Amino acid sequence: MSTISSGPRPADYPNRRPEEAVAEPAVMTTADGTPLKVSLSRKLRRSKIKAMLLVAPLFVFLVVSFVMPIFDMLTRSVSNPEVPTELSRTVEAIQAWDGQGLPPDAVYAAVFQDIKEGAQNRSIGRVATRLNYEESGARSLIMKTARNARNAEMPADPKAFLIDVDDDWGDPAIWHVIQRESDPYTLSYYLAALDLEYNEAGEIVEKPEYMQLYVDLFIRTLWMSLLITFLTLLLGYPVAFLLANLPMRISNLLMIMVLLPFWTSLLVRTTTWIAILQSQGVLNDMMVAVGLISDDGRLQLIHNQTGTIIAMTHILLPFMILPLYSVMKTIPPSYIRAARSMGASQLYAFRRVYFPQTLAGIGAGGILVFILSIGYYITPALVGGQSGRFITNFIAYHMQQSLNWGLAAAIASILLGAVVILYLLYNRLVGVDNMKLG
Repeated sequence: MSTISSGPRPADYPNRRPEEAVAEPAVMTTADGTPLKVSLSRKLRRSKIKAMLLVAPLFVFLVVSFVMPIFDMLTRSVSNPEVPTELSRTVEAIQAWDGQGLPPDAVYAAVFQDIKEGAQNRSIGRVATRLNYEESGARSLIMKTARNARNAEMPADPKAFLIDVDDDWGDPAIWHVIQRESDPYTLSYYLAALDLEYNEAGEIVEKPEYMQLYVDLFIRTLWMSLLITFLTLLLGYPVAFLLANLPMRISNLLMIMVLLPFWTSLLVRTTTWIAILQSQGVLNDMMVAVGLISDDGRLQLIHNQTGTIIAMTHILLPFMILPLYSVMKTIPPSYIRAARSMGASQLYAFRRVYFPQTLAGIGAGGILVFILSIGYYITPALVGGQSGRFITNFIAYHMQQSLNWGLAAAIASILLGAVVILYLLYNRLVGVDNMKLG
C-alpha cells in the first residue's frame, strides 16, 4: 500500500512569514517506506533479468551452433600456423633475404635444423602438406629431406648437403613460397578459391587456364540455383493456387501429397531419381514404349546438369508451395469477384488484383528455395556427374578427402558472402518486410 508523505507545515517554521511558506512536493512511497520510483525501477530490473534468463538457452545455442562455426570458418580461411611453427628458425633467418638468387647459407642451416627436428618429432608432415598447396612437389621435397636429415649431424656446408639431397633446394621458387607463407595469416586460400595465385615476383596473377576450376563452379552453382528456384515457382504456383481455392476437405488431402516427400529420406528420393532417369530407367523405357524415342536414342538424363535440376526441383518444390499456399489462403476470393463485376477479364483480374498480393509468398519461397539449393551437395554428387556438381561438392571434398580445410573454409566464406550480398540486394529491391510465410 502506498502512502503520501506531506511536506513540512508552516508551524514547523515559526520564523517564516505565511507568504514565504512554500509547500514541498509530496513523495509517494510504498508500505515499507521505499520511494515508489525506486520500487518500480527494481521491479522493472527484475523483469528484464527474468526475460534474459528465459532467452539465455536460445542465445547460447545460437552462439555455439551458428556464430562460433562461422567464426571458426572465417579464421581457418586465413590461418597459416604451419610454416611459422614448424620452420621457426627458417622464418626468422629468411626475413633478411632480398629474394634475389638463392638465400644465404644461414637460411640453409636453419631449414636443415627445422626439418631434422620436425622429422624427429614427426610433425614435419604438416608443413610439407601446407607448402605443397602452394608449390607442387613441395611435400616430396620436404619428406625426402626429412628422411636424410633425421639422423644426420649439421653438415659443414648445409647448402651443398640439401642441394645434393634434392636439386629443388637450388630453385628459388621453393624459397619464395617459404618466405611468402612465413606469416601466421595468409590470403593464399582465398586466391586459390578464386583461381588466382602468386607468381615468383609475389604478384597476384590468374592460374593457367587448365587449372582454373572454382570460379566456373561458383557461377554454375548460382545460375543453377536460380533456375531451380524459377522452376519450383513455375510448378508450385498453380499447385498452391489450387490448394488455396479448393474445398478444405479436398485441399487437405492434396496437402498430404505435397508433404509426403518430407516423410521420405533425402537419400531415398535421390536414388529413386537415379532409377527413373538413367538410360535404362523408367522414363526412357516409357518413351521407348510409346514411340517417342528409339531404343538406340535413349536420352542421357542422369550424371549431368539435367539430372541435378530435375531431382532438386522435385526435392525443393514443397518449400515453394507451402509459403505460397499460406499467403494465398489469406486472400479473400471476393476480390476477384469484385474485379470481374467491374468489367475486368479473368486474366486481367488475376494480374492486377490477385498476383500482386502473392508477391510476399513468392519472395519467401524464392529465398527459402534458393538458399537451400545453393547449399545442396548430396543430390548433385549422386545425380550431377561432372557437369552437374555444385561448389559445395568441392567444399565437402576438401573437408573429407584432401583435408585442405583452409581452402574449404575460403570457398565456404566466399559462398556465404555471395548469399549475403544477394540477400541484401533482394532487401534493397523488394524488401524483406514484404516477405511472408503466412
